[in-house]
Formats: sequence, structure tokens, C-alpha cells
Amino acid sequence: MTEIIDGNAVAQSIRDDLATAIDQLADAGHTPTLATVLMSDDPASETYVSMKQSDCEEVGIEALDIDIDPDADAAKLYDTVSDLNADEDVNGILVQMPVPDHVSDRQVLRAIDPRKDVDGFHPENVGRLVAGDARYKPCTPHGIQKLVESAGVDTEGKEAVVVGRSDIVGKPMANLFIQKAPGGNATTTVCHSRTEDLPQKTREADILVAAAGVPEMIDGEMVKDGATVIDVGINRVDADNDKGYELVGDVEFESTKEKASAITPVPGGVGPMTRAMLLYNTVKATGLQHDVTVDLP
Repeated sequence: MTEIIDGNAVAQSIRDDLATAIDQLADAGHTPTLATVLMSDDPASETYVSMKQSDCEEVGIEALDIDIDPDADAAKLYDTVSDLNADEDVNGILVQMPVPDHVSDRQVLRAIDPRKDVDGFHPENVGRLVAGDARYKPCTPHGIQKLVESAGVDTEGKEAVVVGRSDIVGKPMANLFIQKAPGGNATTTVCHSRTEDLPQKTREADILVAAAGVPEMIDGEMVKDGATVIDVGINRVDADNDKGYELVGDVEFESTKEKASAITPVPGGVGPMTRAMLLYNTVKATGLQHDVTVDLP
């Protein structure tokens, strides 16, 4: 029987286990603090930031909420990040993407102090990840590692295929899979929009990560028997229901679960893990900044 990997349950376990590290920081006189910066009136971004703040409240992380008018000059955002960099009470900084068109997202990422870059996207942190000395693993790929582990899957020596080459998921995921470390040691292939004969590649995967942002592009015919399938996609498609739409992944769930040994659903799979690993990175950042050893899950 195929295991449906419950991202909500795994994320809750991580949040619960963070309590030990947060208590250790409290004993040393420190409360982890995450600053979220929103320069958008996009409802989805507003909802996501609100969920992150609720997660912080649940585990005992202080949440600092900063809203910037989307029509404000880019300098307003850069100045805000600079102020947060200098604030010793702030341990993690997250600028919610996307930012308005007149703001350079790359410049924003470079402006964040890499010690407070709990998304793991600053070039310094990307370089450390590639070098095998990660300060902070990007949240979604790290969460995927935890999901694969929760399913009892050993990545060592396995064929891992990542569909998608984004800076947020695809590239760091591939780097984590090839590291000589737990959750790594896999033979890894990265597929993308220029890949020839994608089904042939995906059928070779013992572990398949779909992160291309194309609704239900992977179906059961493209999956190896017994594979572990992680669906990162979350796509809104038209549906005959009260909302007029439904959320689907990059994987066609029903046909793929007939072939897979384990699979994540959408929603309720990878999404909760991304938020949980943000908390993880914020707690880790607090320990590093104050030279406090903490026990992380």
C-alpha cells in the first residue's frame, strides 16, 4: 500500500522538537526573533506571511511584522533591510517574494546579512551549501529531506531526479542530494524545460522531486514502480466547485500513487515543511549569533 506522506504531521513534529532548542536559548537570555517584510498587496503573499507569524507564535519565536507600500521607492525596502541587519534583537530576516517590478529581488537578497538570511538565498549561503558547509539549508529542499527521511527512505546510492532548476528548490535540492552527508549520497539528475524525453528520465528515479510549476505534468506512466515521489508544485486550476478552482500539484496524484511506494499530497505535503524549516533556521541563527549551542531536530 502506498504511503501518503503527511507533511502537516512531520512539520508539527519538528515544531514540537524545536522547543528544546528554544528553551536552551531562553536559559541563555535570548528569544529568537524573525522579521517578515512584505512589500506587496498580493492576497496569497499576505496569507503566507500571516501563517508564518502564527507558526512563530506557536513555538515561542518573536515575530516582527513589517509592511511596506508596494508603490514606495525601492530604497524604502533596502533601508528597512539595513535597519534590520543592524538590530541585534533580530535574528532572522525574510523578505516575502515576489517584490514589485521596480525592486530588484537579487539586490534584496544580497542586502540581507547572510547571518540573518534564514531563507538561505544570499550568495554567501548558497556558496556554503554547494561547498558542503551549509550555514542554513533553504527551507523547501531541507523540508523535502525531512519528508524523505520520515518515509524511511535512505538516499544513499539511490537515483534521485529533480524536475525543475529554480534557485529556490531545484538547484539547492540537487546539491543536497549529492552531498556526502545524511540525506545525500544520491546519484542526481536535474531535468528542466530543455530536457529531451523527460518520461525516460523520471522513470529512472528512486526518488522523484517535481518542482517545475506545471500542473500535473507528471503522471503514473512517468514513474518507476516503488518510487518515492515528492510534489513541490501548488497550482490553481479551474474546477466546478464553490470556489471555482482547486489546488493541484505538479504530479497527477491518483495515477501516480498507484505506482509510488510513498507520495506527498497537495496541499498538506511540502508546504507545511517549508514553514517549519523557516522556524528551524531562525532558531539555528539565534544560536549562532549568540554562540549558544542548541539541540536541533
